[in-house]
Amino acid sequence: MSSSASATNRAVLILLVGAALFAAGHALRHTTSCFLLSFVIAYLLDPLVLQLEKRGISRPKGILVLYLGLSIFAVFFFSYFVPFVLMRWQALIPSIPLYLQKARDLAAGLEAQIQPYYGAEEWSWAVDKAVEGLNKLFSTLGTGVYNAAASLIFNIFNLVLSPILVFFMLFYKAQIKKTLTSWLPWRRREVLLEIGNEVNESIGGYLRGQLIVSFIVALFSSIALVILDVDYALFNGIFAGLASVLPFIGVIIATIPALFFAYLKFQSGLILVKVVISFAAIYFLEGYLVKPLVFKRSMNLNPLLTIIMVMALGELFGFWGILLAIPVAAAAKIVSVSIERGDFREWEEP
Repeated sequence: MSSSASATNRAVLILLVGAALFAAGHALRHTTSCFLLSFVIAYLLDPLVLQLEKRGISRPKGILVLYLGLSIFAVFFFSYFVPFVLMRWQALIPSIPLYLQKARDLAAGLEAQIQPYYGAEEWSWAVDKAVEGLNKLFSTLGTGVYNAAASLIFNIFNLVLSPILVFFMLFYKAQIKKTLTSWLPWRRREVLLEIGNEVNESIGGYLRGQLIVSFIVALFSSIALVILDVDYALFNGIFAGLASVLPFIGVIIATIPALFFAYLKFQSGLILVKVVISFAAIYFLEGYLVKPLVFKRSMNLNPLLTIIMVMALGELFGFWGILLAIPVAAAAKIVSVSIERGDFREWEEP
């Protein structure tokens, strides 16, 4: 068999194995989500354990110290922050019909100004469609949140199991790494380990950096909206932090709900200008100050492909798809660059 045919067979085999793993992961998505949650948490916490080890604290003791600190944080988080968010959410749901009525009244007030350009029937149809769309949006949002809460309660076992998995992943990190390394073909182990280290550095830096960036965006967005006296500033701020994951279009998506609540409350063009300026300033600082400080290096991913991957994996795997889409894209790019460099030429049979 020729070297080209052998390489083709290996590529086909890798694709088939990858497709099988993908299908199995999607079929067992609840189990997979528990494992992914544990893996991501362990991945993010490992640098803290390493810092404790550098200070002379053994790994088991460092993990216990870290768990103690996280337990204290969890107590305060679930005792104060979660009840506050739930209380605000319970206040938002009953007020949705009121906001929809305000939107309809506002549209009716603009009808006289629009009629010279559009007929009354066309304007009425557009208003009805807009209100219907908003109604569906809020209904879907509310249903999604309640379904997520129900799923959270249903999968309470996974929430209990995740800290245990995280502990063992951190505790047996060296053994796990040694075992996985032993599975690699020895002739190609060095190349694969170099690629793995590069992927690890890129993905780890992105995940930890994105958490910091999202938190900063959510914090400053909430503060800005509180100062502007916009309703539900906390939810809008959290939404802005989550939207910061998306390149370029994140700022647009984050601004829309803030503009909606601001205009319905004040019905003034000035408040829209203030909200836009606030979000523009926040995202300017995010792009030119926070990200350069947080991210050690840029992944230089194609923005269009990144958005498509976020949407595609988000549709398939929900939250985890959105969170891991960019790291997966970064890993794929690193592998493709390695192939272009010729790192895999030695894989070919002589």
